[in-house]
Amino acid sequence: MAETTASHRADTRSRIVEAAAQLLRDEGPAAVTTRGVAEAATVQAPTIYRLFGDKDGLLEAVAEHVMATYVSAKSAVVEAATADDVDPLDDLREGWHAQIRFGVENPSIFRLLSEPDRVRNSPAAESGRRVLEARVHRIALIGRLRVSEPRAVGMIQSAGVGTISTLLSTPTDRRDPALAESMYQAVLDQILTDSPTRADEGVLAASITVRARVAELPALTDAERQLLTQWLDRAIAAQ
Repeated sequence: MAETTASHRADTRSRIVEAAAQLLRDEGPAAVTTRGVAEAATVQAPTIYRLFGDKDGLLEAVAEHVMATYVSAKSAVVEAATADDVDPLDDLREGWHAQIRFGVENPSIFRLLSEPDRVRNSPAAESGRRVLEARVHRIALIGRLRVSEPRAVGMIQSAGVGTISTLLSTPTDRRDPALAESMYQAVLDQILTDSPTRADEGVLAASITVRARVAELPALTDAERQLLTQWLDRAIAAQ
């Protein structure tokens, strides 16, 4: 009996969240009212208060649901790219443009998911960051990073959020269709190296590559790998 009740509660909660997410996508935040969501989900308004507390609680659940769904799809793409040996740079480019498209096509959801406090405490946001980290790590493995992996991730995230915000704040007929690609290239110019022209660039790129492959050194103990990682992190940060 308890399992049936819990299952029913979960199904009801899921139906409410999906209905609210659809309203948010189609009509924007103003449409996500208790009455509107209750009608869309075919439940009574008190059910929403009982499950989510208030509208803010519902929006938190919607943000997490949408982000988790989107991140799951991104993760599958990265896994497929890795399995199929897709070029890491092609994979990163596709991920960048997919993120821009998602934000521009879903402005209300993007704004909801971009609130710093919500992102900071979101398990789904953390999962999304790990997907980007995996993409950047693949580039480090082939010796193409000139900055540390965390810095590359931060730069890509910052540029992506800024690009989407700029496009959304610009009237549709005045948007620069090449902005996203130009910003992507600007980030690549800062984080990638081809054939270093200076000795210190060569050392830095090599350090970053070795840092990415520390786990592949079976001759070392866990303690030795940890120590080597600490040394490399210090060397990279000092460049």
